Order: sequence, then C-alpha cells, then structure tokens
Amino acid sequence: MTDEGFHLTPVDVRRYEFGTTFRGYDTARVNQFREQVADEIERLVRANQELDAKSRAFHEQLRAFRERDKALNEALISAQQMREATKEQAAREADVIIREARLEAERLIEAARVDVRQLERDADALERLRRSYLAQMKTMAEMQLAELAAAEQAPLPARPTPVYAAEAVAEAVAQVKGARAKDASWLDTKVAE
Repeated sequence: MTDEGFHLTPVDVRRYEFGTTFRGYDTARVNQFREQVADEIERLVRANQELDAKSRAFHEQLRAFRERDKALNEALISAQQMREATKEQAAREADVIIREARLEAERLIEAARVDVRQLERDADALERLRRSYLAQMKTMAEMQLAELAAAEQAPLPARPTPVYAAEAVAEAVAQVKGARAKDASWLDTKVAE
C-alpha cells in the first residue's frame, strides 16, 4: 500500500471479492470491515481533497501576499530612491539659490560702495564749493567794510557853490560807479576761479 502507483478507493474496497477457502474468514465480518474501511477511506479522501483545496487556496494567497510584499518592497525602495533624489535635488537647488543670493548680495554691496564713494566725492565737492563761496563772501564783505571805513575817514568835500552842486553830485556818482565796476570785475574773476 505504500506504492505510489497503487491507490485504493472506497469503490475498490467495496467491490473487492475475496476468494473462499475452507475455513476462511467470516464473510459478514469481512463485509462489515470492508464497509468500515471504505467509509474511512472515503472520509480521508474528502478530508484530503479539502486539505488540497485549502492548500491550493493558501498557496494562492501566499503567492498573492508575496506579490504584494514584492510590490510593497519595490514601492518602498522606489520611494526611498525618490526621497533621496528629491533630497539631492533640493540640496542642489538650495546651493544654486544660495550661490545666486550671495552673488546678488555682493553685487548690491559693490553698487552701494560705488554709490557711497560717489556721495563722498559729491559731499567733498560741495564742501569745497561752500568754503570757496564763504571765502568770496568774506572777502567781499571785508572790502565793503574797508570802503565804509574809508568813507567814514574821508573828509567831507567842501560845499560847492550852488551853481556847481549838480556837477559835484555827478562826479561823486561817477567815482562810486568806477569803484563798483572795479569790485565787480574782481568778483567775476574770483567766481570764475
């Protein structure tokens, strides 16, 4: 019965005919035993078929679980690779942004330095112009004060006779105009400097 080629079915057990001999076995008991063996084989065959069906179902589930596990592992590996790639890409983009920001900051700082130097030059030029203007004003004020002092020190001209009074006024106006013309030309040369 251990031979793999020999399969005993319940039908085989029920149909098997024993030969009769003199002093043989009790046929009723043999038939009863044969029926019990057939029932047991039938039960075992059904149980075996159920177990085979369950085994196939379990193998199918196991195959499905392995496929899902493989898909999940592949998805996990893909997600990890994507995460690493995204992280590397983000790091590269951050480096580019930082580099561009530094370049822009350096450009802005240099432009600000140029502006500061220009403003300093402008401020220096304005200061020189202010000093020059103040010096000219001071010189002109000193000249005016000197003329006033000289005018205060000068004796009054003798009173002209009434006939000549108009001529004296005209002569005084001419002297003042001549002095102003002299002062104006001096001021023009100082401004031109």
